[in-house]
Amino acid sequence: MNKPPSNRKKATSATSRDSTPSDDQDLEDISPQVDPGSATITVTAVEVPELTEQEISDRLLLERKVERAFFEAGKALMELRDRRLYRSTHKTFEEYCRSRFGYTRMAATYKIAAATVMENLSTIGLQILPTNERQVRPLVALEPEVQRTAWQQAVQVAGGKVPTGRIVKDVVQRIMERTQVPNTYQIGEVCQILAKDNPELRGKGGCWAIVSAVNDFSCTVRMWDGEYGVGLQHMKSFNYLPQECQQVQEISDACGGLRLRISQAYSSGLEESVQRFLESLGKLNRAYLKDLEEKVLKVLELEILLECNKKTML
Repeated sequence: MNKPPSNRKKATSATSRDSTPSDDQDLEDISPQVDPGSATITVTAVEVPELTEQEISDRLLLERKVERAFFEAGKALMELRDRRLYRSTHKTFEEYCRSRFGYTRMAATYKIAAATVMENLSTIGLQILPTNERQVRPLVALEPEVQRTAWQQAVQVAGGKVPTGRIVKDVVQRIMERTQVPNTYQIGEVCQILAKDNPELRGKGGCWAIVSAVNDFSCTVRMWDGEYGVGLQHMKSFNYLPQECQQVQEISDACGGLRLRISQAYSSGLEESVQRFLESLGKLNRAYLKDLEEKVLKVLELEILLECNKKTML
């Protein structure tokens, strides 16, 4: 039987040479490698099929749904509020929004206001419309005509693309600075509330209010059911003389206890028709109730008390 070849010893001298074919092969193995930078890499091309007309149509439809999501949410909230579709489970719209959607009253108000702005922008056939609530929120404080102008300017600043909320805010700020009307209201002045498209002032249109603080673009006013921050565009002075303003102030102070009673009854979540009655009492420009008005209010207060007692006993 042939013996297996023994392992070759590694050469220890630079002058030693071995001309066997196997050594020649070893020399080839340790020869300099090809430069990777000059290597040729073969890539197989993958053909990307073009979208069909139907796929293009589907994509546009889905993109519009994404862009209009906040608009649809605001419109839905508006209808839920206006039709009081929450009344079977919640006393107030605020409680319903917090429980059902996790929205605060302010968040729901902003979404409704944003939907109103979006609807306004859609009426003039613009190709580029807002895609989220942040882009719309700065426009809420402007009049409808100015909203459209401000949005078009923001689109131009963004290079013909959908502008960010920051761009819109900057454009709106510049417009307000150019058109700023000095706040001439004074503390104690009596004014009328112009609700217009402000959902915060829903039900307050035509009410009188007394200015309690003056800010740059708004005033804090005292009304029959509490204090509100109101923009100048939602106020109109009655131009009363100082003596007349003082008389209204005295009536308002005298009505303090009456306002509290009405406000407590109003916030208890009674039927809409009853709330309208309470609103009318709150708008009275006198410091007292007539006999029949007092009797009706006492009946309502008794009903509220009984309802509270029932809940306590459950």
